[in-house]
Amino acid sequence: MPARRLRPQTLTREAFAPYGDVIVADAGSEHFTINYGQTERYHQLATVDVAESDGAPIISLFRSTPLALPVAIRIMERHPLGSQAFYPLSTRPYLVVVAPPGDFDADKVEAFLAQPGQGVNYHKGVWHHYCLALEDVSDFLVVDRKGPGNNCDEIELPDAPWTIDL
Repeated sequence: MPARRLRPQTLTREAFAPYGDVIVADAGSEHFTINYGQTERYHQLATVDVAESDGAPIISLFRSTPLALPVAIRIMERHPLGSQAFYPLSTRPYLVVVAPPGDFDADKVEAFLAQPGQGVNYHKGVWHHYCLALEDVSDFLVVDRKGPGNNCDEIELPDAPWTIDL
């Protein structure tokens, strides 16, 4: 069976809403001035959901190496006990591949092209691919859960892999 092709769509709050939050400081974000007028606070861009089963929030740095082009999607994962947020620290675009929570449905896999300055917060249980840096090694600030219990399910995609059509 030939590879299935995914064409990434633009990452917007509306398009990504079934999977989580887009983390971006723009006019669509709640924001206000603090620190005596010296700082603009972009407020509550995502909700960290990690308290289940005595979980606690942690902040990590992920250094992601790009996959060879064309990008082949063979593995998806989900975190049933907590959300997971990624914010790029580089000035490069990256790919986001997701599917709805619940039983994995291969027909509902979607891809998004995230721009520099756009992060994502996957809601609890959302299927997603691991970091997909483009162009060069890229760093991501990650907010997720530590604690007891298995918080990572992986699934190998059936049949042929998906490929991203850039």
